[in-house]
Amino acid sequence: MGTLWHPFSDMGSVEKTGELILTHGEGVHVRDREGRRYLDATAGLWFTNVGHGRAELADAAAQQMRRIAAYSTFGDYATEPTVQLADRLEGIAPVPGSKIFFTSGGSDSIDTAAKMARRYWVEQGRPEKTMLLSRSKAYHGMHYAGTALAGIPGNREGYGELVPDTAQVEWDSPESLRATIESVGADRVAAFFCEPIIGAGGVYLPPEGYLAQVRKICTEHDILFVADEVITGYGRFGGSWFASSALGLEPDLVTTAKGLTSGYAPMGAVLVAPRVWEPFFAPDAGVWFRHGYTYSGHAMAAAVALANLDLIETEGLLDEAARLAATLDRELAPLAEHPHVTEVRSGLGAVAAIQLADPPTAMRFAVDVRRHGIATRACGAGAIQVSPAFVMTDEQVGELAAALRAALDAMPDAA
Repeated sequence: MGTLWHPFSDMGSVEKTGELILTHGEGVHVRDREGRRYLDATAGLWFTNVGHGRAELADAAAQQMRRIAAYSTFGDYATEPTVQLADRLEGIAPVPGSKIFFTSGGSDSIDTAAKMARRYWVEQGRPEKTMLLSRSKAYHGMHYAGTALAGIPGNREGYGELVPDTAQVEWDSPESLRATIESVGADRVAAFFCEPIIGAGGVYLPPEGYLAQVRKICTEHDILFVADEVITGYGRFGGSWFASSALGLEPDLVTTAKGLTSGYAPMGAVLVAPRVWEPFFAPDAGVWFRHGYTYSGHAMAAAVALANLDLIETEGLLDEAARLAATLDRELAPLAEHPHVTEVRSGLGAVAAIQLADPPTAMRFAVDVRRHGIATRACGAGAIQVSPAFVMTDEQVGELAAALRAALDAMPDAA
């Protein structure tokens, strides 16, 4: 019996079937300890944007650890790479003049944004604005606020009420958002959390005009708009650092992680627009945002992030992500005609999902497809996730599509 408790896992099943232990990664491939090689269809967990085995990032980590690996950023302390990274992120943030609050990952970033939104309204003399809204199908991490905001019912069940004053609206309906705001009263709503592309909930692309409409509704009702770009940030939307920039959303807060370091070190960041940070930076006001993490702005992680952003820029990986998005759409869309598939969701960002006709088979399919040389996972309600590293070639996408088709062909017909 193993001792590792795997996240998001049926441990009884894992105990029965055993673990897949990976030992090496290079480019868009990973290997297990038996030497079998797999095409990594998910870039780890949406994060290995620059590919596996990048020595540049390992070197950046080692060099920084030899200088100073980490130090607290509480009070007036900082390290050089942390300050440099904050400046770098301000330069690419969707809203100019943003301040950067560092976290240890995406769930941290969501909880930070939730607390910051509520505290902002207190500083504005409107403490009654506490309601946090999110969308059905949404995933916003698994800390307290993120679990309360979850639009995936199974992720909320079994814990009781974690955070009061949260509610979900229909993921694809601006009118659902407007109706909910009018029902509870705009004077009570602090923020609306919105993934530009719903990720772990099943890869759902926003309906035409949806994001612009919900942004407008938030503006009209004086509600903070929080763009959850933990997945789409740092290039995965394709052609731009952030989906919010490409779509002109001008969010009040942007939650990020994953692609910030391409997963080579745990790190996240909240990009805070001037409207929100200004009350906390007022001279002689004595306003404290009593929140933070031991590893906020971790020096080694910041050095890795800087090297990662360098790779994305010098290798033109923002454009490569846009190329990859088009190729995924072209190669995977025909799978929608397969009898075991009901839909392929692709065409926006370097992401896709193959929706299986029999949703409960998705978990088994994600394991069986390894025999065809593919590492992937189930997400949402019976979908198969595709979110490769930006360095995946068109030929490799073709290999991925062919392997997925072969695995679908090998599925037994429904009884």
